Amino acid sequence: MKNRFYDLNTYFRNIFGCRVQKITVDAGLNCPNRDGTISEYGCIYCNSKGSGTGAHARGLSVSEQLVLGKAALSRRYGAKKFIAYFQSFSNTYAPYEKLKNLYDEALSVEDIAGLSIGTRPDCINEPVLNLLQDYSKDSLVWMEYGLQSANDPTLELINRGHDFECFKKAVKLTKGRNIKICAHVILGLPGEEKSQMLETAKAVGDLKIDGIKIHLLYVVKGTKMEELYLNGRFRCLEQEEYCGIVCDFLELLPEEMVIQRLTGDPHRDELVAPMWALEKTKTLSIIKNILEERDSRQGKFAS
Repeated sequence: MKNRFYDLNTYFRNIFGCRVQKITVDAGLNCPNRDGTISEYGCIYCNSKGSGTGAHARGLSVSEQLVLGKAALSRRYGAKKFIAYFQSFSNTYAPYEKLKNLYDEALSVEDIAGLSIGTRPDCINEPVLNLLQDYSKDSLVWMEYGLQSANDPTLELINRGHDFECFKKAVKLTKGRNIKICAHVILGLPGEEKSQMLETAKAVGDLKIDGIKIHLLYVVKGTKMEELYLNGRFRCLEQEEYCGIVCDFLELLPEEMVIQRLTGDPHRDELVAPMWALEKTKTLSIIKNILEERDSRQGKFAS
């Protein structure tokens, strides 16, 4: 294992034999944790953009976003194929026909080899999964479910609006359809000790899903987290501390699980803390150095 963990680029090259890049798509969808269905202010770390790029608000269609993304990523990385990544808010939270039109539009763009759908585990149903299963006959399809933590008290504290059992049900409903499953988790959530974060690693590993994204909890403007941070009620993880926990986390994950992300990518103009979250290259380097110093790897202590 070249990088001591199974990274996304290696996974893509194993499938397609070339450089593949994900292109972020903002489809202008919403979230039940913001539209009043569950709550009106969302998870405590999420602002009104919902990790979106603002492309939809600027009037760019899905296909226009993908064409622009292709041009930029081809120049920067020499990518030959691309995955349309529906990222902002909950990208299965809309009527079936609207979702189908959005997904069809994305797959109609040249060199788009698949879909990656970011959503909540409580925003999925059989008809949408059947549709994605149909796409998977000719395209790579990933479902990216936001979990954040397997600890229910933490999920309640961050106003997530679902529990771990909901996530497990979504995974069960998705399995057996030729759809890849990725979990999103966040390290450094308020109230969580390191031991609880590692319990999430074990719990996700036990589900035998295909991939994971590990995020750093950073504080952005206009969120409940900002209020907690400015009032001295929340402490961000230090860079070395975070990197050490990531390595502990990786050691507990199955070695065949694709590690799609090891930290977050905050927008500079939105970030409140920690400022080291902008040092992505340094963070990744520290993680790799720690694994080398330990002579460790992903899956070393997986059950």
